[in-house]
Amino acid sequence: MSFRSQSIMPPVVLNLIMINILAFMATHMLGIEEKYYILENFALFPADSWFFHIWQPFTYMFLHADFFHLFFNMFSLWMFGRALEYELGWKRFLIYYLVCGIGAGLVQMGIAEIDLSHIGNDFDARIDYLRTPTLGASGSIFGLLLAFGMLHPNAVIMLLIPPIPMKAKWFVIIYGALELFLGVSGSSGIAHFAHLGGMFWGWLLLVWWARRDRNKYIY
Repeated sequence: MSFRSQSIMPPVVLNLIMINILAFMATHMLGIEEKYYILENFALFPADSWFFHIWQPFTYMFLHADFFHLFFNMFSLWMFGRALEYELGWKRFLIYYLVCGIGAGLVQMGIAEIDLSHIGNDFDARIDYLRTPTLGASGSIFGLLLAFGMLHPNAVIMLLIPPIPMKAKWFVIIYGALELFLGVSGSSGIAHFAHLGGMFWGWLLLVWWARRDRNKYIY
């Protein structure tokens, strides 16, 4: 790959990382009342929840559960976002990032409705589900992974765990298949379908841009 110098952090990536860090500090370093206020108002809850607000499909992507959740998402944003912002331009990159995140949130809301229909009239289980938020930038990050894999399929990236090199196209395919398997198998605690939703909305946007620009980005 030949990209612009990666020693300079492009503005959108830099500002997104700063916003996520500041939101994390506000959530976890202020008092307990402030923490719950932030989570109850800005994390993403099912549409039937008394905590739900219409802005949550946007705001949830800037909140994280713990340090490692934040670290891995911001590391991925730094790793893949720099090249993508230089290639797409800052406006398209920001639009892409937000569309993937909001799209992932909408997918998660749809999955929540399906889950609630399966819970049925189990009052306690229903209350617990309606009180459980979704948060994190993972939907946007998975969209970035997809874009990088589509634009640079043969670029070799080094995984963290395990530390082995892999072509970007295989990384995206394997990661997407794993998320699908975990989502279908009912692995709890992680919004796997939201991750896939971020990839799906990212793919739609890239295809639309490609057709509008006569295959400038995808060929």
